[in-house]
Formats: sequence, structure tokens, C-alpha cells
Amino acid sequence: MPDRIEVDGVDEGALRALVPRVLAGLVRRGEDFNAAEDALQAALLDALRVWPTQPPRDPRAWLTTVATRRLVDARRGQTARQRREDAVLSDPRLSDPSLSDPAQGATEEGDDTLFLLFLCCHPDLSPTSQVALTLRAVGGLTTREIADAFYVPEATMAQRISRAKRTLHGRRLDRPGDLAVVLRVLYLIYTTGHGSRVDLTGEAIRLARQLTLATDEPEARGLLALMLLNHARLPARLDADGRIVTLDRQDRRLWDTRQIAEGVRVLQSALAVQTDDRPPGRYQIEAAIAALHDDATSAEETDWPQILAWYDDLVALTADPFRDDPAAVLGRAVAVGHVLGPAAGLRETDRLRETIGDRHRWHAVRGHLHQLAGDTTAAAGAYAEAAHRATDVAERDHLIRLAARARASTISNDER
Repeated sequence: MPDRIEVDGVDEGALRALVPRVLAGLVRRGEDFNAAEDALQAALLDALRVWPTQPPRDPRAWLTTVATRRLVDARRGQTARQRREDAVLSDPRLSDPSLSDPAQGATEEGDDTLFLLFLCCHPDLSPTSQVALTLRAVGGLTTREIADAFYVPEATMAQRISRAKRTLHGRRLDRPGDLAVVLRVLYLIYTTGHGSRVDLTGEAIRLARQLTLATDEPEARGLLALMLLNHARLPARLDADGRIVTLDRQDRRLWDTRQIAEGVRVLQSALAVQTDDRPPGRYQIEAAIAALHDDATSAEETDWPQILAWYDDLVALTADPFRDDPAAVLGRAVAVGHVLGPAAGLRETDRLRETIGDRHRWHAVRGHLHQLAGDTTAAAGAYAEAAHRATDVAERDHLIRLAARARASTISNDER
């Protein structure tokens, strides 16, 4: 797609929103993904020329029709498809570029978008390609915006997207990614969005909302709830200078209470359909933990025993969580520290020393637990080591401040 769409008298945002719907409609009827996107790009360029003087009554139908004609033109000379070309060209709706009537049998817009979302999560694509193609084809982001979100050069992202489309070229797209893959891709888009220059978090939530309308799978609602409950705390995550504020120090008056209430309702609807034979999945459990944090009016009122119980369920989902899900084990170690004491929490982290002892989050969690125990000297050392290993600048600066604060507490205690 063109990196910028500028049409006099046409809302650029509305035009962008049309792109995934038209593309999905073309692919759904059997067009090659790459060829369909090229045809749609040509149709958008035609729109730049025609719409200022001949605005269509139905822009989506106009783009679909013109893109279809481009596809037909591209297939000329291919004998095997001549019969199909003749049938399409005989359609009177293709005779007028300013056509405004929608194509008969067009699928619902939401279904088309979701269809495209599942195709972008095709099992033959790598996770990075799935994310990039989803943002490009479904989210309507430009290549430059996606590159900015992932802090890579635009040329690198363009190559990544091109490789993804080449992978799908000429294949029958009858093996779209399964729901678990789609959920993982959406969550990766959401988590990446927190540190990006593009609003990927909002885009991930928008797509998750559409997904919950199309499936009764509780995990889809669990993911939406998790996003909403975490996103509600966004206004309090940074101070006036753009520095990270940890959960226990956030001004909870800044949290979005309406988003929290919605997240809780969505989570409850997911948990209501669970049975002993079908226990809650990862996203529902993580959403339940987030809901307990959001429900506390202060850090001191956090229901840590209930959080620990949910973490027990979370680590039980994995056969070997110490190797395959160390983040969940680290989260549980923090909960253990608050419920059973910092020493017990530290013992939990010791069990992870061989698997992730070289990662900054392991040291950061130990710093928190040492601080909880009142050992500010050990806390300062752990935070400093975490800062040394951190790669994100904002997180590294935050850990440096925590180390300095712990050292200051040590000095203050020594002077008493």
C-alpha cells in the first residue's frame, strides 16, 4: 500500500480502514495474497486521481471493483484462466470506474478482517513475519510505522514483509493460523506497543475486540480482558519526566476505571464457562492476576494470597515451567515473597539461577525481594546487576534509580 494516502475531501483514517476489508474480500474469493495487494495498491492510486472530482457513494465497492479489474488485466495472456477472465469482464459493474454499488455477495466487513487476520498468522510464516504482515495488511500501518514500532530500519521491515508475502505466493490459503497462534500474535503486538512510537496497543485491543465477537473461545476473551486491565494503568506508568513508575508507586487515581470495569466483565464472562475438564488458560489466568492488582486501592491492600493461587495455576500449565516459562515462575516468586516471606521468594529464584540467572529480570526480582526483606545492601547490588544487563534504555535507567535509592537507604540506616 502507499505509505501515505492523501485524498482531498476524504478522511485518510476511513480510507485506511477500508484497505484490510477490501484485501480480505479479494483473498477470500481465491486471489493470490501478493497479487491482490498489488492490485489494491493500483486501485488506491486510481482513487487519488478519480475521487476528488468523482467521489463514489460506496468507496469499498469502488476499490473492490477497480482492484478486480487490475487483477483481470494482470491475468491476460494466461490461457488457463481465460474463461474466468471472460466471466469477470462480462460483469457490467466493471464498466464504470466511478461505480458505487457494492458487489453482490460481499462478506461482512468484520468477518473479512478476521479472515485476513487468520491468514496473516499462517503456520508457514515465522512469528516475526506474522506480526509484521498482520500490522501491514490488517492494521493498515505503513511499512515505516511498523519499522518505527520495532526500532528497525524501514528497508529491513520492507524486506521482512516482502519475504512473508513471497512465502504465501501461489499457495492456496486454506491453512490459516489456528486461534492460539492468532492470540499469541495479538499479544506480541500489544506488548511491543508499550515501548513503541506507534499505538500498537490500541490496535491490538481493537483486533482482539473483533475476535471476541467472532468466537466463543474463552481464551480470546481472556486476552482482551488482560489487555484492558493492563492498559488501564497506562496513564500512571510514567512520571512527568517520562521515567518508569513501578506498580506499587503508581498514582492509582490515574487508572482508567471504566477500562478496568470492562476488563473485569470480559474476564468474568470467560471464567463463567470454565469447567473442571476445561480449566482457565494462560490469558485468563494472567487477566485474573491483573484484575487483583487493579482492584487494590493501594499497594498494601493487594490480595497477594489470591495472586499466588493464580500463579500456582499458571505454572501448572507447563510441564517444566522453570525451563519453558521462567517469567511465570519469577512472577510467582514475587507473590511467594509477599505471602510466605522474602526468604521463601528468594529460594524460588534460586531454582531459576541456572536457566535465567544471566537475565536482568532475574536480578531485578531478587532486588525487590531483598528490599522487601530490608536488606538494602543486597537490593542495591541486585538492581545494579540488573541495570548492567538490561538492554532497554528506559528500563536500565529505572533499575539504576532503584539501585541508587537502595544505596541511599543503606547509608541512611548506617547513620542512625
